[in-house]
Amino acid sequence: MNFGEQLKKIRLISEKMMSCSAHDCAHVDRVYNLCLTLAKGQKVDLQVLEMAALIHDVGREAEHNDKTGKTDHAKIGADVAENVLRDLGFDESKILHVKECILSHRFRGKIIPKSLEAKILFDADKLDTLGAIGIARSYVWVGKNNAKIYTDVDLNSYVDENIEGGVFGRIKDKTKHSPQIEFDLKFGNIKEKLFTKEAKKIATERTKFYSDFLKRLEKEIEGKL
Repeated sequence: MNFGEQLKKIRLISEKMMSCSAHDCAHVDRVYNLCLTLAKGQKVDLQVLEMAALIHDVGREAEHNDKTGKTDHAKIGADVAENVLRDLGFDESKILHVKECILSHRFRGKIIPKSLEAKILFDADKLDTLGAIGIARSYVWVGKNNAKIYTDVDLNSYVDENIEGGVFGRIKDKTKHSPQIEFDLKFGNIKEKLFTKEAKKIATERTKFYSDFLKRLEKEIEGKL
């Protein structure tokens, strides 16, 4: 079995385990393509990067369904990757490298990406929360969680009330959340968390697009436009 056939098997497994349209195989494909873009001109292990991109979010549904907040989709993804890659005959060094990429891709995670491949996956995954696609995904999330289109709240009070563990912690009641709050807490600051120069460049434009949309939304809600 060549690498292309192995990748197809990995993607099929990923597709079967993902159902949320904010974190579906379309998201995986976008992250995969962004990884390839960010990897251009870099000395990376493309096999590791491609495999990690295709399977990084397979634990998302389990995390979403766990109301305790104890399930870590990155840990599930790393475990799934280990089993799948071992069944496909990859050596231990590849398996461990892919696991490192997946374990460290979470924005709110405590594991910092160390390898270039892990940094690229982290950056690509975060870029998909910004720009036009980021706005679209945010409102898919709103629909799924019966959350708010827009909220006017004091951010510090909101964090104390509804975010467990501080600014980057778990959202307690998702129905009180909104894309505007998520932008103020997370999305607007993503550029500073990225590792690669090209990702930061892309993030600059995408962040402005999202910010301009929220400013327009606020004016329309207030009846000013």
